[in-house]
Amino acid sequence: MPEEQSQPPQAARPSAAANNTSRTAVLLGAQRFNPTLGSVVASLGLQGRVALITAGWQEREREDDELSTHLGSNTINLGLHARGGAVFHEDKELAVAHRERQDLLRHLQEIYRIRLEAAFEAERDVRAYDTPPALRDEVAEASIEAIRGLDAWHLDQCARVRADFEGRFHVAQRPAVARQREELRKLLQDCSAVAIAGGHVAVLVNRLVLFGLDELIGDRPIFAWSAGAMAVSDRIVLFHDDPPQGRIARQVLDVGLGFVPKTVVLPEPERRLHLEAQDRISLVARRFAPATCLAFPACSYVVWRAGHIERAEGVIELSAGGEHRPFLPEEHDRRARPDRRASSRDRRAR
Repeated sequence: MPEEQSQPPQAARPSAAANNTSRTAVLLGAQRFNPTLGSVVASLGLQGRVALITAGWQEREREDDELSTHLGSNTINLGLHARGGAVFHEDKELAVAHRERQDLLRHLQEIYRIRLEAAFEAERDVRAYDTPPALRDEVAEASIEAIRGLDAWHLDQCARVRADFEGRFHVAQRPAVARQREELRKLLQDCSAVAIAGGHVAVLVNRLVLFGLDELIGDRPIFAWSAGAMAVSDRIVLFHDDPPQGRIARQVLDVGLGFVPKTVVLPEPERRLHLEAQDRISLVARRFAPATCLAFPACSYVVWRAGHIERAEGVIELSAGGEHRPFLPEEHDRRARPDRRASSRDRRAR
């Protein structure tokens, strides 16, 4: 099938991928109005202090009283946003270079968006055209492949910008960054799990990467929701079926930390998705295949443990056929399991 040819992004976070086989990762629905984090943590039998990452809240980073209380007040906020400000205040050269890098990434995002709008318009026009049945599937797939190509181009360009920045500045070795990383390492020694909240996803990912949290977290269990859940996937997708600005809002932003692979995370579908629009649902699912597209409404969650999806509650899976349905881990595992009979046939053929 053509979908099998669409490869997941090659995230530049190998340390995260190395821990996927041993880590417990839990993605949840939004926690602001219907908090379920505490009950899910308790259901997994986890005890001890929880490190909070609320960098996506930016200036409100320390307004975590409700979240801390929900977790029994046995928490510590790592303060990544404030630490980033301290680093840039001390290391002016890095601050200027980081700002220039972010400007480049913003230009890339806008160029990609302009090209993506044209590709989506072409896909809609082709879909509306009275295509002969003999050509219909091939033509539809060609339209989707053009969109995938733009997604891949954008991720490659972002990776190039990041690699150039790292090659010039060796961020982890700069004294201001190294001191903060060492402080974070010591704080995490006393923590049994990490909770990553939402907010501004680009700011959140930038701080996570700046301080090497993909390495510092190690194999501690991770709980993440909203932008936090997007940040720990391997590909961050921005989406909104009714964007306030009226522009296309189904864009790939960048790669994430890769703690949860081969999954496109779609938080708060109640506000952001028209789940009854089968054409849109089908396009999203086919565009990102073979990744699984999961929507997380309030009170939903899914548990990955040692690379295996252990259980899910209230999570919605988007299908290539345009349907949305409850996500069932056993069906997911069955689809992901290789066909051993086919493999045997292939070996005999060779």
